[in-house]
Amino acid sequence: MSTPPPGSLSAESLLLVPDVLLAPEGPVHDHAVVVDGGVFRAVGPTARLQREHAWLAPVRMPGQALMPGFIDTHHHLTQSFGSALAFGEPSEIFRRVWVPLEGALDEESAYLAAKLAALEALRGGFTTVADAGTRAPVDVDAVARATADAGIRCVLGLVCNDNDAASPGADPAEILTAADKHLARYESTDLVHPSLAVSVPEAGSANTLRTVSRLAAEADAVVQIHVNEHLAAVERSLVRHGLRPLEYLHHVGALGPQLLAAHATLLTPAELLLLRDSGAAVSYNPVASAWKGNAVAPATAMAELGIRFGLGTDGTRGDAFRLVDAAEFAQRIAYGLSSGDSSCGAGWTWLEHATAGGADAVGLGALTGRIAVGAAADFLLVDINVPELRPSWDLPWELVRLANRDQISAVFVAGRLRMWQGWPVDWDGHELVERAAAAGRETVLRAPVIRVHLTSSQHRAERNDAAQSAPRSAAR
Repeated sequence: MSTPPPGSLSAESLLLVPDVLLAPEGPVHDHAVVVDGGVFRAVGPTARLQREHAWLAPVRMPGQALMPGFIDTHHHLTQSFGSALAFGEPSEIFRRVWVPLEGALDEESAYLAAKLAALEALRGGFTTVADAGTRAPVDVDAVARATADAGIRCVLGLVCNDNDAASPGADPAEILTAADKHLARYESTDLVHPSLAVSVPEAGSANTLRTVSRLAAEADAVVQIHVNEHLAAVERSLVRHGLRPLEYLHHVGALGPQLLAAHATLLTPAELLLLRDSGAAVSYNPVASAWKGNAVAPATAMAELGIRFGLGTDGTRGDAFRLVDAAEFAQRIAYGLSSGDSSCGAGWTWLEHATAGGADAVGLGALTGRIAVGAAADFLLVDINVPELRPSWDLPWELVRLANRDQISAVFVAGRLRMWQGWPVDWDGHELVERAAAAGRETVLRAPVIRVHLTSSQHRAERNDAAQSAPRSAAR
């Protein structure tokens, strides 16, 4: 059976009765939720909620699971025009691809790129994305407007680099003033949550790293920094400071609960303890590791040590179910096979860190990521009456390994229906895709992007041409 039509899901107050509710302690049956004013007003047994809220008509959703929306703890929203440009490329592509691409954006194209990425994220089941800060030469409010217009929650980073080649002559005092203003600018907004960012530790002076960290801590915000992602970055830090990147952040006083360390793939045992003892959080980005990384973050070890972490896409693909599958799969390949660990955290670990754990990592743990009274009503309706999940024996594992984006019937953010069967309900997603496709092609063609490899189609054509022109041995 299908879920109710969107009209029955658009009221300000809703009593929703799914087949299964994914509560913090796990899947429960015969439970319902009351959504009102953008939050969960009540969560509990269906009979009790119907009795206590008799004025609300129950919206029954046979075959549907109600679960928290996913949190993407690491994204680059204004890089969506060039996603496939990174395919097959060596690591550290930000210098050759992403910085040039973002530098070619103007305000309109930056808005379109960010909204396109937000649309993909919503379609994939994400209700919150953490943007690590755009390098586009525009007011970051273009990204804020794009995500708010799309209807997704955004932790919006402002890049505060004062020590990298892309920002020569940057005035540290001006950067810190801008950081302070950014944190205050979105204090009263519903869906935009300000954050600060430094691209990599070497891109910020010691004073800027320390001060940005303090400003974020005082504002209950996070500082997003790419940390220990690639071998080249680790070695540059060792040459420059005699310390690895994470060690250097600790040395300058920038390591603490306000830090959201993106990637953190190349960690020593001592650095794992630094993360644990400092309370810093990590964005574990398994698809990015597979596509362009040097290693896989030791997420199962982080879970056992109590290190805070969420799951991030790094802008690779906005598909939450494929992300949790990759999170478990990467741990199995990188660590589980060699140690005989057949479960690698089990299904619930990856669902928890993709939702509540991710919300905590981006500084929104008190707001979202859970189906609980008082939490923001950021949630999904997922069709579980499908061949892949019937009969059902272990729903958390099944969601991690078998569920797909096309099973997401509806996406709610702040209590409002935002997506129905893959498309927005209150704005034209198809029209955006057409506009973004045109703007994206124009932007990429004028950007000074440098690729090491040809596209796969060009490479194949060259190989075919070479094979056809090569001399053939005489027939025998």
